[in-house]
Amino acid sequence: MGSIGSMGKPRMGFLVAAIQFPAPVVNSRADIDRQVESIVRTLKATKAGYPGVELIVFPEYSTQGLNTAKWLTDEFLCDIPGPETEAFSRACQEAGVYGVFSIMERNPDPTKNPYNTAIIIDPAGDIVLKYRKLFPWNPIEPWYPGDLGMPVCEGPGGSKLAVCICHDGMIPELAREAAYKGCNVYIRISGYSTQVNDQWILTNRSNAWQNLMYTVSVNLAGYDGTFYYFGEGQVCNFDGTTLVQGQRNPWEIVTAEIYPQLADNARLSWGLENNIYNLGHRGYVAVPGGEPDAGLTYIKDLAAGRYRLPWEDEMDIKDGSIYGYPTTGGRFGNE
Repeated sequence: MGSIGSMGKPRMGFLVAAIQFPAPVVNSRADIDRQVESIVRTLKATKAGYPGVELIVFPEYSTQGLNTAKWLTDEFLCDIPGPETEAFSRACQEAGVYGVFSIMERNPDPTKNPYNTAIIIDPAGDIVLKYRKLFPWNPIEPWYPGDLGMPVCEGPGGSKLAVCICHDGMIPELAREAAYKGCNVYIRISGYSTQVNDQWILTNRSNAWQNLMYTVSVNLAGYDGTFYYFGEGQVCNFDGTTLVQGQRNPWEIVTAEIYPQLADNARLSWGLENNIYNLGHRGYVAVPGGEPDAGLTYIKDLAAGRYRLPWEDEMDIKDGSIYGYPTTGGRFGNE
């Protein structure tokens, strides 16, 4: 089902490597340039050490760090495409691998806050998937909510890949959306500190099990002068079990063999636990084809734009003021 010490390409499926990249300390544009160089160097070294690897994943914030005093300034933002993504593309092409990278992306609308973006680059050097974080980690993150939905792309070894970013993985509906669009390998990149270590492991497993898909997840590792980041690269099987679990070590490379065909087979042949199918086909033993309407109020309200919690009026925190962000909106919240 998977392995810890893989270095060769399996005959079925593919080999993945998730890099527990050290938490960057970024104070200048020159620091970002050094981060890009380090990511490129690490990608090439990983391919050299694991010749059969076909997908290499880097955590959220590995390019531009988490310097909250500067991360919204123009100097710290990147464009897609841009010099940074061009360097990543060349590296993927030269190494012959798929790569997953994190970019804090300048918003094309200069009146709005930037996006927290992930990209997948294929072995030809082409950006084959671009995802903007749908659920920024409120109230600490100022990123503009993503507007590209949950895209899915072809990957190695018969995989269909999707990427979510950090807190996105706490939203079960987002994993379900990826699976609903055909994803069988769900990638999660993050920059969490240790407060949610247990929840990280739990949700990576539950996202896999509830959707009969593999999950590949990796976090920053180490101390950046403010927070400690837990690493904990994790690959989960489509039955929700953990195949490989990293530790808290910066630079640890978590590898696993993934067999998308097995996840696809479960979706086609399982009955009792085919929950992603059963959601829209309730009681198909009694009702031929099943009842398609689950009658879930929150889904209907969300679709209609009227989602509202019963306790919403009593909540203490519903904006970013606790972290010093103005509440008036506009670019960077300053207008």
